Amino acid sequence: MAVLVLAEHDNASLKPSTLNTIAAAARIGGDIVVLVAGSACENAAQAAAQAAGVAKVLLADAPQLENQLAENVAAQVLAVAAGDTAADGYSHILAPATAFGKNVLPRVAAKLDVAQVSDIIGVESADTFTRPIYAGNAIATVQSADPVKVITVRTTGFDAVETGGKLAPVDPVAAVADSGKSSYVGSEIARSDRPELTAARVVVSGGRGMGSAENFKMLEPLADRLGAALGASRAAVDAGYAPNDWQVGQTGKIVAPQLYVAIGISGAIQHLAGMKDSKVIVAINKDEEAPIFGVADYGIVGDLFTIVPELVEKLG
Repeated sequence: MAVLVLAEHDNASLKPSTLNTIAAAARIGGDIVVLVAGSACENAAQAAAQAAGVAKVLLADAPQLENQLAENVAAQVLAVAAGDTAADGYSHILAPATAFGKNVLPRVAAKLDVAQVSDIIGVESADTFTRPIYAGNAIATVQSADPVKVITVRTTGFDAVETGGKLAPVDPVAAVADSGKSSYVGSEIARSDRPELTAARVVVSGGRGMGSAENFKMLEPLADRLGAALGASRAAVDAGYAPNDWQVGQTGKIVAPQLYVAIGISGAIQHLAGMKDSKVIVAINKDEEAPIFGVADYGIVGDLFTIVPELVEKLG
């Protein structure tokens, strides 16, 4: 039995989500093979080769894979799976449940005519997995009888594997031709000196209670003191207080940092689904009945416009 992990990367470096996905693959068992598909992505492949538990890295390097269009990357996954010379081929194909993985793997599953198992947070056995449903309020146990299990992995459900160990071999594979079904037009990439939201050890998030985009800036000194990423509830994003890529929740990013500080966030079920697995949760809200206090480890009831500056001063 062999497990194929589709690596998420930016061509220059490996994304942390890949290491979490490799951890899920290790729970399944069997040889772990990582596919790195991109252009001039040798460094990302070398980083994948250093991940604990990886038996081999396959490198598909070509200009048509540079922007990782779903049609091309899915075709590359299928070509690798079909061309495998192992006796049993790949029993599982995994990718992180990020925008990247959610873009590619449904196409792979459809082409293989199998049912995708999405957003798993646990591995019971090689064919049985757990995943959250109803915004995380219930956990479903799913058993797949498909010959190939196509799975996306919620990265917060698995601790990343260690890196820097024995180097696995990196084997080049033939790249697929451009499908011609889509083309890359452009992208706007947010640049920030702060940690990436989904990989940060500390996250400071603001909600509708911040009142305005101007008021939202008062969270920056607190984030600076804590070395934190900045997040926001959907209500704050919809109100224009914060950019879309800061959104935490069921329809935003799923985070599980060591410390999550929720400020002016009531704690709607959709927001809780995106952060309730955080190790320590601190909530600041003037409403003592706010649902956020139901999941918080520490809660402060009061005016955030008084408490946050005081907190920054104490941390200073």
